Amino acid sequence: MKKCDREIMEILEAYDATGSAHSAAQLAGVDPKTVRRYAAARDQGRPVTGASRRPRIIDQHLPKIEEWVERSAGKVRADVIHERLVAMGFTGTERTTRRAVAEAKAAWRAGNRRTYRPWITEPGLWLQFDWGEGPKVPGADGTLRRTLLFCAWLAWSRFRVVIPVWDQTLPTLIACLDATLRRIGGVPAYVLTDNARTVSIDHVAGVAVRHPQIVAAGRHYGTQVHTCVPFDPESKGGTESTVRLAKADVVPTEANLRAQYASFAELEAACEEFCAKVNGRVHRESARIPAEALMDERRRLHVLPAAPHTLALGQTRTVNTDQTVRYGSVRYSTPPGLVGAEVWARVAGTELVLVADLDALPRRPDWTGERCGLVEVARHRLSTPGTPRIDLAHYPDHPQDPTGAPRPPQPRARSAAERDFLDLGQGAHDWLIAASAAGATRIRAKMAAALELAALVGSVAVETALAAAAQAGRFGEEDLTAIVAHQATAAPTGDLVVVDETHSAQPGTAAWANFTTSKEMTR
Repeated sequence: MKKCDREIMEILEAYDATGSAHSAAQLAGVDPKTVRRYAAARDQGRPVTGASRRPRIIDQHLPKIEEWVERSAGKVRADVIHERLVAMGFTGTERTTRRAVAEAKAAWRAGNRRTYRPWITEPGLWLQFDWGEGPKVPGADGTLRRTLLFCAWLAWSRFRVVIPVWDQTLPTLIACLDATLRRIGGVPAYVLTDNARTVSIDHVAGVAVRHPQIVAAGRHYGTQVHTCVPFDPESKGGTESTVRLAKADVVPTEANLRAQYASFAELEAACEEFCAKVNGRVHRESARIPAEALMDERRRLHVLPAAPHTLALGQTRTVNTDQTVRYGSVRYSTPPGLVGAEVWARVAGTELVLVADLDALPRRPDWTGERCGLVEVARHRLSTPGTPRIDLAHYPDHPQDPTGAPRPPQPRARSAAERDFLDLGQGAHDWLIAASAAGATRIRAKMAAALELAALVGSVAVETALAAAAQAGRFGEEDLTAIVAHQATAAPTGDLVVVDETHSAQPGTAAWANFTTSKEMTR
């Protein structure tokens, strides 16, 4: 039975007075082993009033367990440690190992716990932003589309900006940043966000590599873009709170009883209403109204450039090798000379406008327009997926038939024999195309025979015969030789009479004029 604190103190007092466990046991009315246990616990520095800890079978392996936990930074699994202990001769169960590993991990975390210091902000220094999942809103075709909420937070004044968007691309990010900076009326020294692909394209040795275009945008506005530590929301908790509050108030849920939005304009109005509400009331932490604190912070902000960054003009698209860009899963054509270049695409009403910075392009001989900076290079009506918008004027002198007719094949030699045959001239090209389309057999053998014949009679005669054979559809074994022989012995083309509609090979009836009928002969 466990002794109370008063009884334990009496046992220790009797032991100190007598110096003997038996004498102290007689005075306290307990067993001598009880006196020795409490005295030993006191001498070892263990609490004598708490529960005593009995020896365990795993105690001798605890130093090794602590070593493995320290080496793995508290991440090693208990089943792995149990397998290693069994190999070392441990006979206990896995449950015992798991308890010991849990205690070792708890002790390691207690000694390596991260410490936090309150963030003391300064006016005009930090702007934080993040993305949140927005509600589904009907799109142009009436189907529900996913939206996103761009949430920005000015650290010192606690001024919030929430902007709904359709996507999370880099042009959309730049446009939202431009709108946010113009709404707060200045540019802070630093912008902090997480490590999205639009901001950090890679991590090398734990160092975030910035996206070149986001660096260019920061240079344009006069600010520096920084990212937080990966998987560490504590480094930007202010904007995380902004996202949480915006989603709780704007996104329809059972908690706020908000109805679904009928259009994107209603979502924009709801975000404006949310910003006006949170920026017009006293903030719990700063005890100031954010809208009024912003007036004081604007004196510490940098001057905002008058012109927005080029990415704010629309979404960037790379011109493919077929002179098209893809926007909304639809291909739109561009003028020649822009292949591989980046253009900006934006929607203006029912049209898609494509703008290019011609001064940034290398001087290419296929570009026929003038170079004068940002220029609208094409404008198309918006289309739906599966129906591309192709302007035939963007493809001058293209060999493909605009009506969609199949393009004839272009022979290309892949061996020495094929090259020698095609070198005979255009007639050889026409004969090969026509013979292949007609399903002629032994084409390679006939090509070799044509080369042998050209060595005898000349390549000009054989090339002319091949052109005639292709036109007449004669692809037999001896057809080429017969055509060459006919062309060598026939009359010149100028002496031949070409029969047209005014001539006829049908014999006339003039020869029957001297003949009489049988009835006249009987008379």
